[in-house]
Amino acid sequence: MIKALYTSATGMRAQQQLVDMTANNLANVNTTGFKRSRMDFQDLLYDTQIMPGSEIASNLEIPSGLQIGSGVRSISTTKIFTPGVMEEPGSELDMGIAGRGFFEVSMPDGTTAYTRDGSFRTDSQGRVTNSEGLLLSPTITLSGDRLSVTVGSDGTISVTKPDGSPETAGRITLTTFPNPTGLKSIGGNLYAETVSSGSPQSGLTPGENGVGTIEQKFLERSNVEVVVELVNLITAQRAYEINSRAIRSSDDMLATANGMTR
Repeated sequence: MIKALYTSATGMRAQQQLVDMTANNLANVNTTGFKRSRMDFQDLLYDTQIMPGSEIASNLEIPSGLQIGSGVRSISTTKIFTPGVMEEPGSELDMGIAGRGFFEVSMPDGTTAYTRDGSFRTDSQGRVTNSEGLLLSPTITLSGDRLSVTVGSDGTISVTKPDGSPETAGRITLTTFPNPTGLKSIGGNLYAETVSSGSPQSGLTPGENGVGTIEQKFLERSNVEVVVELVNLITAQRAYEINSRAIRSSDDMLATANGMTR
């Protein structure tokens, strides 16, 4: 019965972490380019009291044995990189990626981060940045006297000059990873490279070799499905409650055993 107390406690802890993760998914339901997380669980060590296949007599074996588990733990969270719905906010520098790939931005410390958030703007020097002012990489500068900006599906950026003539300002390239689920989430809609993600394949032309295309005036919304997350939330809540009842039952059994001596 003492073992049941600790086993149920691991279940309550795991379900609490699942609720925390689900709450984060729901909190980011309107976050541009956000990818929902899924939690994976793993059972703990087993107390093997009778080994399966043990011989109890000549030519007689125990078919299944006797093993008592020690509970559960959360082993990992996995980012689900399914595409989100494309919506058209209207800004000429809003861009969505239809397919595989990430935008590349330069961090203040000189490192590189990656994002699916294509809500870009320009700074005082005309350089294309994200909403936090991080420069798009490679750097693209737009002239201040431009009349309009056009972004092609292949990432080519053209501006219309005051005299009506077009001018190419640069090209947006995308980056892919062998294992995007291995990327590290660092906040701000940004990801960082890790050993698990593999080395980035940068400078890829949108629309070629399986890389996604650029959709101007569109933004990719979160891929969080509220109904699915609410079902997960209810399931976790009920599992938490059942584990707490197991603790209560074990406590009642201990109380009964203690009361036998009275």
